[in-house]
Amino acid sequence: MPHTKDELPDALYSAAQVRALDASLIAAGTPGFELMQRAARAMWRALVRQWPTASELSVLTGHGNNAGDGYLVAVLAQRAGWSVRVLAVGDPQRLQGDAALAHAEAVSEKVSIESWAAQSELRGIVVDALLGTGLTGDVRDPYACAIASINASELPVAAVDIPSGLCTDTGRILGCAVRADLTVTFIGLKLGMLTGDAADVVGELVFNDLHADPQLLLGTPSSARRLSAGNLPRLPSRAPTAHKGTFGHVLLIGGDRGFGGAILLSAQSALRSGAGMVSVATRSEHVSAVLTRIPETMVLGTSSANQLMGLLQKVSVLVAGPGLGQAAWGRSLLSAAANAPLPQVWDADALNLLAAERVSLPKDCVITPHPGEAARLLGTSTAEVQANRPAAAHALSKKYTAVVILKGAGSLIAHPDGRLALCHQGHPAMATAGLGDVLAGLVGALLAQGMEAFDAACLAVWLHANAGEQQGKSGRGLAASDLIPAIRQLLEEQAPCLK
Repeated sequence: MPHTKDELPDALYSAAQVRALDASLIAAGTPGFELMQRAARAMWRALVRQWPTASELSVLTGHGNNAGDGYLVAVLAQRAGWSVRVLAVGDPQRLQGDAALAHAEAVSEKVSIESWAAQSELRGIVVDALLGTGLTGDVRDPYACAIASINASELPVAAVDIPSGLCTDTGRILGCAVRADLTVTFIGLKLGMLTGDAADVVGELVFNDLHADPQLLLGTPSSARRLSAGNLPRLPSRAPTAHKGTFGHVLLIGGDRGFGGAILLSAQSALRSGAGMVSVATRSEHVSAVLTRIPETMVLGTSSANQLMGLLQKVSVLVAGPGLGQAAWGRSLLSAAANAPLPQVWDADALNLLAAERVSLPKDCVITPHPGEAARLLGTSTAEVQANRPAAAHALSKKYTAVVILKGAGSLIAHPDGRLALCHQGHPAMATAGLGDVLAGLVGALLAQGMEAFDAACLAVWLHANAGEQQGKSGRGLAASDLIPAIRQLLEEQAPCLK
């Protein structure tokens, strides 16, 4: 069965794991050429659904199994009466095994097959069957030139299995990549198709398992789990006798001069996400603003860490960092937080102070870096973090023995024990200030209500991303505070307060 968007499977695999799945299917009795034919039929059906009035196809092929799929798609299109032309970028004489059989079938069906050249004209729907999941280094000519030609054509593009040039494992573009409108992927969903640069090149994503035995898939380890509405951790419903003390007391620390809005957003998010009580420790200048905007909070105007000591003994969860700054005031408050034996969420300048080794991270923490903050924490560059986001998330979780939310397109949640979850929802309208503050408060509220750190991080990221996707439909101008009522609604839909 094909899958689109929310119908995608939950398990995410590396290129090596998908190759192992493919080998297992063949070993279990399905010939490789039969799998290739199934892939071609799945590609053809998706292509016709996407462009029902089309009648012309240009298929660009390489010299691996990806090319074999392309040759068989060309055969199906020709049998359907389409005008079809294959432009072979890879020499057909280099084809081996099942791909060579596919080429032979295209020849026997009298499909037009030409050698690709820089001046070759592309027409109709373009099928990218150039490079498959085995690509590791940067794309080289003639493939780089062919990819540039595809992208410059402005024609509709369908990619077989993965857009050529996209790294299966990391979501990084390897020099250049085909910008597809439709990608049909097979057997196992690839991790790199849902994080990093993938969102710019994958287009509509369709999955087909090629009739693989579900037990075979269950028996193969995966690299990560895709977060979806059906597999999220859930808050339990509330007993009729519940009271505010049952659902935790979150203390949010931050809001230095000039950054009062950050801690206010975080506090509002914590309150609206179900925390029983919410306290804010911030600069005295911001007390009236917080009480005016959120009168349900308890606000402590704080000039030094000493004023926090009594409050730290009364709360159950800390959120540190939104608007904290890196001056003496913020360093002092964060130092006091670091010594408190409480579950904590560290964000923003708390992470920058941690990277500068001004403070040590306590146990039971969730940290929420964006790629720039992640780079500082790892002592590397933002580009290196983005080049392999899964590896960076794992490295952070191990270095700090913390649950890590690596934000960005295809946000990743990593646990020190090796678990990795991915959330690919979201919207470009979310590229605005304050969204991280909302996320930090949301994680704090879920921790306060008794969720384990990894579960709280997964649920928070999914709620945050889907609220952004929902609100982003109105386009540009999204404000961080717009997400808070949407998060509350989504949380109720996922885990109703009453049975």
